[in-house]
Amino acid sequence: MKNLLSMEHISNEEIATILKRAAELEAGAPSQLDRSYTVANLFFEPSTRTKTSFEMAERKIGATVIPFEAGFSSALKGETLYDTVKTLESIGLDAVVIRHKVDAYYEELLKGINLVVINAGDGAGQHPSQSLLDLYTIQKEFGTFENLNVTIAGDISHSRVAKSDVYALRRLGANVNFVCPKEWQGEFEAHQGWDDLIETSDVIMLLRVQHERHEADANFSKEDYHAQYGLTIERERQMKDKAIIMHPAPVNRGVEIDSSLVECKRSRIFDQVRNGVFIRMAILETILKGRM
Repeated sequence: MKNLLSMEHISNEEIATILKRAAELEAGAPSQLDRSYTVANLFFEPSTRTKTSFEMAERKIGATVIPFEAGFSSALKGETLYDTVKTLESIGLDAVVIRHKVDAYYEELLKGINLVVINAGDGAGQHPSQSLLDLYTIQKEFGTFENLNVTIAGDISHSRVAKSDVYALRRLGANVNFVCPKEWQGEFEAHQGWDDLIETSDVIMLLRVQHERHEADANFSKEDYHAQYGLTIERERQMKDKAIIMHPAPVNRGVEIDSSLVECKRSRIFDQVRNGVFIRMAILETILKGRM
C-alpha cells in the first residue's frame, strides 16, 4: 500500500494488518520505523479530531511534523494543490495528510507525486482513516464483523464517512442499513424511518447534518429532524442490550442524538477519538515501512 486514498483501494488483508498493528500499538508496542520521517498536514477544511489525531500519531511514531496552515499558504495566491504538494516533496517531505473540499482531489497528484499521500477527507467522497478507526472500534467490541447489523442514520449523500464505512463493512460481512430523508440517501437505498431497525441493530452510527454542503437548508427544524431521524432517549431504550452508539463527530447535540446519550454507557463516541490515534499511527507506520 503506497498511499491511503479510499476504502475502495484497500484490501481486506490490508485492513486486517492495520487493525492488528493498531492493537499492538495500543498495547504499548514501540514504533517499527528505522528513522524519523517528515510529514505535513494540509487541511483546507476545518478539523479538530482528524487533524490533531494525525499530529499526535505522527509524533508518537517519531515523525517530524512540519507546520502548514492553508490560510497562510500560496493556495491563496492561486497555487494548485499539485504544485503545493510537489513543492513540499521537493523540500524533502516524506508524506502529506490532506483534507480538501474537492471530491477525489488526489487523482491529480498520482501521476507526478512520489511522496506518501494520505486522504484525510475529500469533499463528500471518502474518509478512509475514519472508516478504519470505526472498524477498529467495532472489532474491539464484537471481535468480528460477520453478520453484525449496522444502521447509519443522517446526511448519507454528503457523508464521506458513510460511503467509506459501507464499502468496508459490507465486504467484511456486516449488514448495513441507512436511515435518512429520501432526498439525502444519495446512491444508497435508505429507510425513511427507524421501523424495526432499533431493535435489531448491533451498532447505531449517527451522522452530522452537513448544512455547509447543502444548497439550501432542509425543510424541517432541528426539533423535527431529531424527532423523526435522531437517536432519542425513547429509541435508545429499545436498543439491544449489547448494542453500541457511534458518531464520527462533531456532534450536534439534540439534533442527531439526544445530548444525554453522547456519554452514556452505550456510547463509543469518545472511544472512537482515542482509537483514531492508534489507527493513524498504524496507517503511517504501515505505509512508510512499505516505502523503505
